[in-house]
Amino acid sequence: MSGRDDLNRALGGSSNVDEVAGISTATEAEVIEAQVEAQVEAVSGGGAKPLGLCTDTWRRLKRNKLALVGLGIIIVFLTVGIAEVIAYPLTDGRGLAPYDPNQVDYKLSPTGKGSPPSAAHPMGTDYLGRDILSRTLVATRVSLLVGVIAVAIAVIIGLIAGPISGYYGGAVDSVIMRLADVFFAYPYILFVLLIMTVLGPGFVNVFLAIGILGWASFARIVRGQVLSVKAMEFVEAARAQGASDLRIIFRHVLPNSMAPVYVTIAMSVGGAIVTEAALSFLGIGIQPPNASWGKMIADYLQYLWAGSWWMVTFPSIALTVTVFGFISFGNGLRDATDPKLKE
Repeated sequence: MSGRDDLNRALGGSSNVDEVAGISTATEAEVIEAQVEAQVEAVSGGGAKPLGLCTDTWRRLKRNKLALVGLGIIIVFLTVGIAEVIAYPLTDGRGLAPYDPNQVDYKLSPTGKGSPPSAAHPMGTDYLGRDILSRTLVATRVSLLVGVIAVAIAVIIGLIAGPISGYYGGAVDSVIMRLADVFFAYPYILFVLLIMTVLGPGFVNVFLAIGILGWASFARIVRGQVLSVKAMEFVEAARAQGASDLRIIFRHVLPNSMAPVYVTIAMSVGGAIVTEAALSFLGIGIQPPNASWGKMIADYLQYLWAGSWWMVTFPSIALTVTVFGFISFGNGLRDATDPKLKE
C-alpha cells in the first residue's frame, strides 16, 4: 500500500491528494501524522473540545458524596441567611421567625426553665419564654454576615498583598511576608481576643477582627501561585507588549492563581462562623439583644443540667451542621482541583 493511498484514506477517501491537502507530494511523516489525527478525532467523538476548568472540577466534585452534602447545607444556609438579611429590616428585626425573637413571655416559662418543644414552638422556649426557633433563625443572619463580610475583608487584603509580594519579590516580598509571619506567630484565637479587647465588643468589630487576621493566609497562598505563574510565556508576552505591572498582576497573573483561593474561602467561612460563636460565647462578640448561636449556647448551657436540653441542643446543631457543610465542601473542592489527584 503506497503512502499516497494511506493519506487519501486518512483525509476522507479523496482520490486527489493535491486538491485536499494542498501539497504536491506527501512524505511518509505527513501520512503518519494525518492517520494519527484521524484516529484521535474518532476516539474523541468527532473533535470534542477538552473540558474547561470549571466543568472538570464539577465533574470530579460530584463524585464526592460528602462534598455534595456540604454543598447542600451551604445552599440551605445561604438561602435562609439571605432571606433573613432581606427581611430583617422590613419586619423590625423579626425576619422569617414565627415569633419576635426578643419577646419575653413568662407564661411559656413558668418555672424559669423554659418549655420543651411543642407544635406551637418546635424548638421550645428559653428561660425567658422566648421562642428558640425564632432566635436560631435570626442568628443565621449574624453567622452569614460574619462569614461573608469578614472573609471578604481578608480576601481583599490578601489578593492585594499576595500578588504584589510574589510579582516584585526582593525587599517588597520580604516586608509583606515578614508582616504575615507576625500574624502567624500568635495563636489565632488569642490574637482575635486581643483585637476585640482593644476595639471592644460589637457587631462591626467582630468583622474587623476576623477579617484583619485572615489576610495573611490568602496572601501567602496567592504569593506561592504567582511565583510559578509569573514565569510563564503569556506573562512574558504581556510584558513585551508594554503592559503595566498592575495590568499584568491583576489581569493576567492573578486570574490564573485563584484555584486554591476558592478552596481557602470555603474553609475560611466555616472558621469565621466558629470564631464569631467563640467570641460571643465569651461575651465579647455579638451583644444582647441580638441573637447569636455562640451567645445562645453560653446563656443556655447552665440550664442543660436542669433538664432543659432543647435550649443548647438546637443552636449547637445549627452551628455544627453549618460549619460541617463548609468544611466538607472545602475539602471536596480541594481534592477536585488538586492536579495530583486528576485522572
